[in-house]
Amino acid sequence: MATAAAIEDQIRTIDPDEERAFMDAIDRWLEREVIPVVQHHDHGDIWPEKLVEQMAEMGLFGATIGQEYGGLGLPATTYAKIVMRISSYWMAITGIFNSHLIMAAAVERFGTPEQKMRWLPKFATGEIRGGLALTEPNAGTDLQAIRTVAKKNADGDYVINGTKTWISNALNGQCFAMLVKTDPDANPRYKGMSLFIADKHDGLTTGKKFDKLGYKAIDSAELIMEDYVVPADQLIGGVEGQGFFQATGGLELGRINVAARGVGLAEGSLRLATEYAQQRETMGKPIAQHQAIQLKLGEMVTKARAARLLTLDASEAYDKGERCDKEAGIAKYYASEAAVENSQEAMRIYGGYSYSKEYDIERYYRDSMLMCIGEGTNEMQRMIIAKQHLKENQI
Repeated sequence: MATAAAIEDQIRTIDPDEERAFMDAIDRWLEREVIPVVQHHDHGDIWPEKLVEQMAEMGLFGATIGQEYGGLGLPATTYAKIVMRISSYWMAITGIFNSHLIMAAAVERFGTPEQKMRWLPKFATGEIRGGLALTEPNAGTDLQAIRTVAKKNADGDYVINGTKTWISNALNGQCFAMLVKTDPDANPRYKGMSLFIADKHDGLTTGKKFDKLGYKAIDSAELIMEDYVVPADQLIGGVEGQGFFQATGGLELGRINVAARGVGLAEGSLRLATEYAQQRETMGKPIAQHQAIQLKLGEMVTKARAARLLTLDASEAYDKGERCDKEAGIAKYYASEAAVENSQEAMRIYGGYSYSKEYDIERYYRDSMLMCIGEGTNEMQRMIIAKQHLKENQI
């Protein structure tokens, strides 16, 4: 049994003053650089190139990558707070570095020493950016249904054929953690799946970019592989058949990120609704003084607070190196639903003005629903939560 000291050594921590300074820097960046351009990029669905460069300069592409590889080595709790803060003003841009960090986490947790030394320093600086390539036209939540296949050629390298879809950073990323089948006949199916570091070169092209309801400015598109050759030394971990667990292990961090984004949307919706309710007057007084509005605000405050605490709970478990699929699922489920409900209530508080693109609240409403779908649907989250609960409480 591990001693308390040994467990303590596993926990990634940060000095509170250092965390506070980092959050202050994020606030200054949001005020000076992000808030003034959100509507321009969101309404035009324009890639925020300048902001991406600034995120790289701040180290966000290496936020959770270990310091030994040039990253910031931030604990998941601090990372979640950063995502919450940014998402409370503009959720979409957090997806640019989140997808990238899930890819990096797969390499850092499961890669060979050579893979870590080759790729992680470039991931940490943002010199090479990318994401996670799991979803296919016929495989979303059911990852074991993927059809993309990798076969070894005479040189010992892998030739990949197939299509990935809804891939974040597909257009502007250069590298992806790609899940494929190296043994399509394996039973059970997950034993035939492997994860590769797939960098862009001949044979890997970008398909159509999706025109989305929300989550604008970040590209979501297809990746098409036609006789795409990947060197054998880019098989993560160097052993076939481990890809399913490597990919789903990375989703713990991804679900914590989605939960943090949900918190940001819930808190941002609350902030906007609170400001508007104190400015808008009906019947001779601000609508915030009407009981009907106070009931809505009280519910919104509670949901935002609960979502934040659940997300920090999952983050702390992740930092300790514990299995946290249940905690991450709880946080992702609750926070994403809180984002939807708070944005809807804020729309009602704004009334007719909520339907105008001159007001930011309509963006929060458009962006929030994605949180219930991304990184595993909320229906699947509830099943994961229930299965883990039953496993822990067998009679």
